[in-house]
Amino acid sequence: MDRALYIGMTGAKQVMRSQAVNANNLSNANTVGFRKDFDNYLGLQIQGSGYPSRVNVIDNGRASDFTSGQLIQTGRDLDIAVQGDGFIAVQTADGGEAYTRAGGLRITENGILVNAAGFQVLGNDGGPVAIPPADKVDIGVDGTISILPVGQQVVNMAVVDRIKLVNPDNARLEKGQDGLFRVNGEADVVALPDANVRIISGFLESSNVDSVNEMVKMISNARLFEAQVKIMSTVKENDAASEKLLKLT
Repeated sequence: MDRALYIGMTGAKQVMRSQAVNANNLSNANTVGFRKDFDNYLGLQIQGSGYPSRVNVIDNGRASDFTSGQLIQTGRDLDIAVQGDGFIAVQTADGGEAYTRAGGLRITENGILVNAAGFQVLGNDGGPVAIPPADKVDIGVDGTISILPVGQQVVNMAVVDRIKLVNPDNARLEKGQDGLFRVNGEADVVALPDANVRIISGFLESSNVDSVNEMVKMISNARLFEAQVKIMSTVKENDAASEKLLKLT
């Protein structure tokens, strides 16, 4: 069998995976705080007995682009955006801790602060942030939450909690299927609060996906896939021609 078949077969497989990542990026071009992903793959020689003539294209892991998106002014008090590096800590569905840049917040009927996806926002003490009934809620640049209790004067603003803001090493962060980041991909490994992280109220951060660039990548991936399929087709034709020659001898 022609050794080129291994290159074409494994190459087509990894290009399909890359295309799936690209399609996911495009589908989240308008998702608040989304970080685009990219797939790494490389060619490795197959080791073993005999002459090392086979090469496989293997998946070298998926990573995220941590470039910040654009700030979009909304004027809504509960909309926040992280300025520069850093993340907002939230509680996952399984009770663990994860991190996001999506700062479109709201208060549930039970007074719990959650983001647009429904994940509970965590305070510096590690528990969900609870907001008592209030006429006004302000979020400071350091994540401090102040409220104006119902029926009180503006001078009686009270601090109720502080949003946990973290800034772990991006190299240690892994994105889960829920779109949240975790340190080393583990929900029980948590980052410490970072007092240097700053947020701005009344703004949201856009996705960092460049739709035009992603469309170009989609076209490029399609052509790469066609090239890999062409390699496999050529190998098949060569095998058929070789078989005919052997029958003549």
